[in-house]
Amino acid sequence: MREFTRQVSVLGRRSIVRTLRQPASIVPALLFPLILLAVNAGGLRSATDLEGFPSESFLDFALGFAFLQGAVFATVNCGTDLARDIQTGFLNRLALTPVRGVALILGQLAGVAALAVVQALVFLGAGLAAGASVRAGIAGALVLLILSFLVSVAFAGVGALLAVRTGSGEAIQGLFPLVFAGLFLSSMNMPRNLIEADWFRAIATINPVSYLIEGLRSLILEGWNALALLLSFGIVAALILVGIGGAILALRTRLARV
Repeated sequence: MREFTRQVSVLGRRSIVRTLRQPASIVPALLFPLILLAVNAGGLRSATDLEGFPSESFLDFALGFAFLQGAVFATVNCGTDLARDIQTGFLNRLALTPVRGVALILGQLAGVAALAVVQALVFLGAGLAAGASVRAGIAGALVLLILSFLVSVAFAGVGALLAVRTGSGEAIQGLFPLVFAGLFLSSMNMPRNLIEADWFRAIATINPVSYLIEGLRSLILEGWNALALLLSFGIVAALILVGIGGAILALRTRLARV
């Protein structure tokens, strides 16, 4: 266990330092969600006049999506970094050492996890400074930060899985538009019960992203909604299991080939 902890620590430190040395990974992950939040809060303000809209402020309604959009960058950043290690032969060299695959994946997630903490604090701080409020109070804000962090880690795990399976940074970056499209085909800009197009409402209902957004949003708009939070945390747990667990299993196969 001591050796495993040391391996995770060394690889984690490497991941964090590499993330800090790449402003191109940090700046968009912080800036783009805030820009989209500002555009939506101003441009879609009239949506609050709809009967049954859950908030008088579109800023409050849209704030939850900023956290999720930040998680999308975690998918790309983690996947690209791991794919780069595969392409440069770093993974081949590690195969000749006692480093365990679990330690490699967990260490790889450290940089994304550190950025996820910064993102969550920045988005919440910016939202509060702009006039948003968290109905669930201080405890709810803490749960919001924790859920946002876990969503980013879960998405990063999916990115790691795709990186190990494809071994290509270009393939990971090519998936970004598809992931982003999945965000827009959700309850991102409108509650599902107010979506008039049947096909759009049906897609948003089966889209797991909707429930992630609604879990984050519930803490801001409603207070404590047990069902929304249960669904959100459940989907996050499933993504972590599939993403990180799948990446670890796939990495064993890749190391065996090496």
